Amino acid sequence: MFSFGTSVFALEEIELANQEIPITEGATLSLEECINIALQRSPNIKQMRYYWQMAKHNVSIAKAQYAPTISAGAGYNQGWDRSRHRTTDTRILPSVDARLREMIWNFGKTNANIRMEKFYKIAAEHDFNQEVIDTIYTVKVKYYAVLAAQAIVDIDKANVQINERNYQRTKAYFEEGIRSKIDLVNAEVYLSDSKITLVQAEKDYKNAIIALSNAMYVANAPRFSIKKTETFNFDDNYLPVNLIKITNYHDISNLPDDVYNAVLTKHEKREEMLKDYVFKNKFPMSFEESVQYAYGHRYDLKSLEATKEAMKQALLYTKREYYPELSGSIGYGYMNTNRYNNNSFDIAVELTSSLNPIQTKHKIDNAKIQVNIAQNDIDELKQDMYFSIQKTYVDMIALEEQIPLNAIKVRQTLENLELADGRYEVGLGDFIEVQDAKVNYNIAQNTYVKNIFNYNVSRATMEKEISSEEIKIKLEENIKKVTKDEKKKEKKEKTKTNKNKNKEENK
Repeated sequence: MFSFGTSVFALEEIELANQEIPITEGATLSLEECINIALQRSPNIKQMRYYWQMAKHNVSIAKAQYAPTISAGAGYNQGWDRSRHRTTDTRILPSVDARLREMIWNFGKTNANIRMEKFYKIAAEHDFNQEVIDTIYTVKVKYYAVLAAQAIVDIDKANVQINERNYQRTKAYFEEGIRSKIDLVNAEVYLSDSKITLVQAEKDYKNAIIALSNAMYVANAPRFSIKKTETFNFDDNYLPVNLIKITNYHDISNLPDDVYNAVLTKHEKREEMLKDYVFKNKFPMSFEESVQYAYGHRYDLKSLEATKEAMKQALLYTKREYYPELSGSIGYGYMNTNRYNNNSFDIAVELTSSLNPIQTKHKIDNAKIQVNIAQNDIDELKQDMYFSIQKTYVDMIALEEQIPLNAIKVRQTLENLELADGRYEVGLGDFIEVQDAKVNYNIAQNTYVKNIFNYNVSRATMEKEISSEEIKIKLEENIKKVTKDEKKKEKKEKTKTNKNKNKEENK
């Protein structure tokens, strides 16, 4: 399990996904569900998983150097023995020989090789976990982008409604001779602009859904929507989109039907889509705590540290090439000729060495450089981590301070719009004053949503930077679980088939 804040995901259930679309028609998905779908279907995670499995087998291959080797052979030869007086034809029938060879001691070369492969296995495991972190981050960003696009659509829908009512009112005033023709034309222009903006917002929302589907690796996704989160908790105004049927068209180019006694906001419901947003659950760590936490938990850093240890073992292995190898062997041979039968059995202990001193020296020098390169990679990543965390932390804290101020500005611009509208209605204000107030209100709302989106992305980035999710994935148990489930399913189907067969025989 891994958790941070109030988000909890079960990664023990990650398994190779089938090709079925894991989203039902009209589903409303949570962030956790979207992440789980991505983790199950990601080809990148699958690839890193394969690398991890290969690294495990490499450890077993290295350990196998301690196992004995068996060699066997068979042959057939024809020979002639020539002397001064005669030539003798010696026919040799098929011969057979077998030998068992065991390495007794090679002065720690095999041990160093085994430890090297173990560190590579640890690095592969950390690479796997880092890919999980990256996948989670990508889904979070795309998920928040959908929420932001959804909020903008709601704002633009409300803006169209405001402009429609404003157009109706201005038209009524014009017909009564209270307002000039220019006010009516301007009202039509602002209404058209608001509709164009709404079409763009709806397009952005659909593209955001497509990007989220891509992050989950789900093609041909049916119509679905998403839920709000703790840090992105506007009113639930879901906008389901069918990504298969994207050719739907609806005409919004016509002016609205006449409405008697139309007003803007005085006698209508206030359009405050953002009024119930609650900013809470601030990031719980200081900058210094975040950096130290990252140094102890970043999986890519752990991977580099494991790689450095593997390089140290490779250096040790190369140094021990100067030493010989002690081995023992047992052999048996059988040969049948036209003169006699020959059986042989031997036991041997050998101390062998094959060494090129100059070549080995340069190999050792290269191995030392590899260790230095690994340490340099660690130092470089730590420095990059420090400045990246610092920038992300500054952005996140600034947004934490800005968002409440943005909320105040939204309320202030709404109040200013209502005042300007009231002045216009009683003839004290002009049309430009109303439109300026309305534009300021829309800008304040859009800025508010944008900053909330940026905050959520900054927070997700911070969690990625420090690898805050505590991941413990037992790959072997998961593979056994999947295999066990498949066997149970197969046994169940077999039992069902036998029952049906017995029923047919009884009939």
